[in-house]
Amino acid sequence: MTHALTRAAVAMLAAVALPAVAAPLTVERVAILMRHGVRPPTKDPAMPAGIAAEAWPMWDTKPGFLTSRGAQAVETLGRADRAALAADALLPATGCPAAGSIALISDSDQRTIATGDAWAAGFAPGCPVGNAHKPQDEADPVFGAIEQGVVDYDPQAADAAVAAALPAGGIAAVEAKERTNLARLDAILCGPATSACGLTTRHSGIAPAKPGERSKLTGALDRGSTAAQILLLEYADGKPLSEVGWGRATPADVTALGSLHATEFALLARPKYLAARNVAPIAKILRQALVPPTSGSPKVTIVVGHDTNIANLGGLLDLHWQIPGFAVDDPAPGGAIVLSLLRDAHGDRFVRATYRAQPLASIRALTPDTTSIVLDIPACWKRADHLCPAGTFDRLIGEAADLVRR
Repeated sequence: MTHALTRAAVAMLAAVALPAVAAPLTVERVAILMRHGVRPPTKDPAMPAGIAAEAWPMWDTKPGFLTSRGAQAVETLGRADRAALAADALLPATGCPAAGSIALISDSDQRTIATGDAWAAGFAPGCPVGNAHKPQDEADPVFGAIEQGVVDYDPQAADAAVAAALPAGGIAAVEAKERTNLARLDAILCGPATSACGLTTRHSGIAPAKPGERSKLTGALDRGSTAAQILLLEYADGKPLSEVGWGRATPADVTALGSLHATEFALLARPKYLAARNVAPIAKILRQALVPPTSGSPKVTIVVGHDTNIANLGGLLDLHWQIPGFAVDDPAPGGAIVLSLLRDAHGDRFVRATYRAQPLASIRALTPDTTSIVLDIPACWKRADHLCPAGTFDRLIGEAADLVRR
């Protein structure tokens, strides 16, 4: 009886707490956290010896750099974003945005700088949209807060957060759940080879965190995540199927194996302690981008970073998505978490979260299809319109933003 009364009381309180939204809604500001576009593996060779039976396919781009096709796909996203913001009456559909209305910030890797430039070229072709970033390859603490020491970080607390994210049975249970994918990956990596190749003989583990360093996977799950991402990038970049996994990987394989990549983020990037600290400087930028607009403030703020940054923000806000061709919660090349500040007819403000990306087949074919999924923010009251009261959202993102050392 007590339990039933408690449920009823909670339901009544929820009904009272839900703010009424008066249509229409006006989009006031938009903040976007975007992953860079398609790149080759960041190292050459792509993986240590003994993982694959044959040499990995060649790329015509330097390790880790944005590819030419990756840039074209990102330009497509820029055009789609401009059309979406014009439909929301935030910006005109054509012409150069007013000076100061767009803030574009990129990490200092070539792939992120080039992604920002490509997005701007699609978003506002021929217009002087600045791309703020540090000199190429100079570490930027905005995109690696833990490693750059701009937040307080306790390795033991980090290890505890990772341990809490593990199921019963620990890392061995995670490996067992992915056994089918690991076996399929071995078949792709090894082909007819029967020895000195593959991942399934390498037991998975988790290397403890250290001061200024996050926990890391080891063994089959670590290498499997990397190999799965390489196959996806090969496919996304339009390589002939004869070169995607040496001709042994199908499009269905690429999608299924993405689970290994998403699993790494679920364990090491999405747990709240790690997510809040590593995304803290980005959260600070996004928080400021979503305050009520003032004269001359940017209408659109876009931050171009990495899949880890996307996973961190997803973990902080408990956001979940799936784009066609990708595994659940796997950050797509060029994919973005989009946060919109909305005002209703009463003057009340809300934040809506969406995940915007191209389906994998569209990236490969360089077609303009773009998918946008409205996301629940579970810490807000769950509601059919997915809106989060702006004050509640500010407290949520402030949990991370306030961690940045003054």
